[in-house]
Amino acid sequence: MPKQVDHADRRRRIAEAVCRLADERGLEGVTLRDVAACAQVSMGAVQRCFRTKEEMLVFALGYIGERISERVQARLVRSPAQSAGTALGHAVSEISLLQEEHRAEARVWLAFVAQAAVSEALARTLKANYAALQEAFTRLVSEAGEGADCAVPLDPQREARALLALADGLTAHVLIGHLTPREAQDVLHAYLSGLWERPVRQPRTT
Repeated sequence: MPKQVDHADRRRRIAEAVCRLADERGLEGVTLRDVAACAQVSMGAVQRCFRTKEEMLVFALGYIGERISERVQARLVRSPAQSAGTALGHAVSEISLLQEEHRAEARVWLAFVAQAAVSEALARTLKANYAALQEAFTRLVSEAGEGADCAVPLDPQREARALLALADGLTAHVLIGHLTPREAQDVLHAYLSGLWERPVRQPRTT
């Protein structure tokens, strides 16, 4: 009988090879031939999975997003009794990729973000990832706000957008050495704490 090919496993191996090469060389250094060698498959196998390099990169970007989302979910599942505010902090910290073990993933993620500026296909994938994260953050901010004594009502969607932007900014600042992971965590903690401690706005006097 002919050997059965696990296409899902092959595509995963190719995505991991793309990530390894992108970490070493940047996305401009990722070629189909080198990906095939790194994944230990033939060029023909890569081309049967992906018609173009761009299609391969889109799949690899989605793979990274899924891997990060799975870690966020796993962290939330480990502490099901935590408050929505604590869960929000854990989720934002996880996607910020601040830990040393996630440094390579951070380099690859930012390489994809940069490439998405000139690739409509990658931009679509990124926007879908951000939309899903924004929806989750909006829900958590809303739930946390219900249980907090906030002097000023929060706009959950606006805060979710701000947190996504903050997470990407912290990723970049740690990666280039402007902030240490501890300093970035302090920035994140201060921002999250400030959500529930905003003072009452005083009326203007004329």
